[in-house]
Amino acid sequence: QERLAESGGGSVEAGGSLKLSCLASGFSASYYYMAWFRQPPAKEREWVASISPPFDRRMYSDSVKGRFTISRDNAENTLYLQMNNLKPEDTGMYYCAAEQPPCRAIEDRYAYHTWGQGTQVTVSS
Repeated sequence: QERLAESGGGSVEAGGSLKLSCLASGFSASYYYMAWFRQPPAKEREWVASISPPFDRRMYSDSVKGRFTISRDNAENTLYLQMNNLKPEDTGMYYCAAEQPPCRAIEDRYAYHTWGQGTQVTVSS
């Protein structure tokens, strides 16, 4: 059974950093499209970043470009999201998602069938 488990969330002040992890089990994440989404309070879930096989092309939403870095460690079967210069508007529940190829739209949450339970990120001003 495919499973994802996020960790690393927490509360930080604006300008701080956090690194989220997403441990995959039941499948080899290196072959999958992997992504981070977030859901701010009372808002829709939105795409943050993705990493695509076979060459690990990385894509970011405009709101996080230059501040966040998505990566994966194939030996650990783990996806990461390094978040720097955090802003209050980055607050939300962060989810990782996975989809085996092909993925019809990397920024579309409905294109992913495997999700983690989420980890909360709170950024105070």
